[in-house]
Amino acid sequence: MRSRITVTIREDLLRSIDNMVDGNRIRNRSHALEYVLARAVGSGNTQAVILASGEGVKMRPFTYEIPKPLIPVHGKPLLEYTIALLREHGFKDIIITTHHLSEKIEKHFGDGSQFGVRIQYVREDSLAGTGVSLWRAKEKLNTSPFLMLYGDVLINIDLTELLQTHEAARSAAATLALTSVTDPGPYGSVRLRGTRIVDFVEKPDTAGETSPLVFAGCAVLDQRIFELYPKRFSKGLSLEEDIFPKLVKQQSLHGYPFEGQWFDVSTPEIYDQVLKSPIR
Repeated sequence: MRSRITVTIREDLLRSIDNMVDGNRIRNRSHALEYVLARAVGSGNTQAVILASGEGVKMRPFTYEIPKPLIPVHGKPLLEYTIALLREHGFKDIIITTHHLSEKIEKHFGDGSQFGVRIQYVREDSLAGTGVSLWRAKEKLNTSPFLMLYGDVLINIDLTELLQTHEAARSAAATLALTSVTDPGPYGSVRLRGTRIVDFVEKPDTAGETSPLVFAGCAVLDQRIFELYPKRFSKGLSLEEDIFPKLVKQQSLHGYPFEGQWFDVSTPEIYDQVLKSPIR
């Protein structure tokens, strides 16, 4: 819902607002004003879920004693960067799913107050797929849409714009942040038509023609996504393999390509790249 209003604004500020309009990300003057206000005062959608339950098998031996979200990056744990990004964009009600070395994550972040947020935890007694982890966090969700991020992703993205993009696409049950990579093989490869995702293939065969756009482990989801879960599902239920393809068929999966820095910190090789890179 939107309301028409009349405002008086300084000409220099109005010029700055108009300079934001590019016809793509910022469509017009009204959209620019809405974007600035959303950044300043936030929106009613302030919940985020971070899936941080994995054992970090590919990161061993580091993860035998340190959960992957606590691996240090330039002097602070990986997950602190995500929480700082969430706080910057007004997402202050955070749910973290944990399993491997849960107590160390909970001890470091506590209730979140020292980081300017509120943190609740969902301890998983067994490893499951991403779909199951999200389902286990469902009872703590009270807003729709909400943000979801993977705990091993280091990302520089405008979360406010991502949320606005999702809300502008009325048919979207989910809007995925998308980045470009040279090798989409390990990820979920995506083809877009406008903002709508028309194909999502998890870990595609790169022998043929494959889109370089991949799911970046960050998304805005509506609670109606849970309606797509089967009545009975196994521990291996995956968002990428079992839920997102259903949304494609319903024409309700949208994408938000971004150009900010992104690392999937899943292997020692990528971790080495992260340590050699300035983090923005």
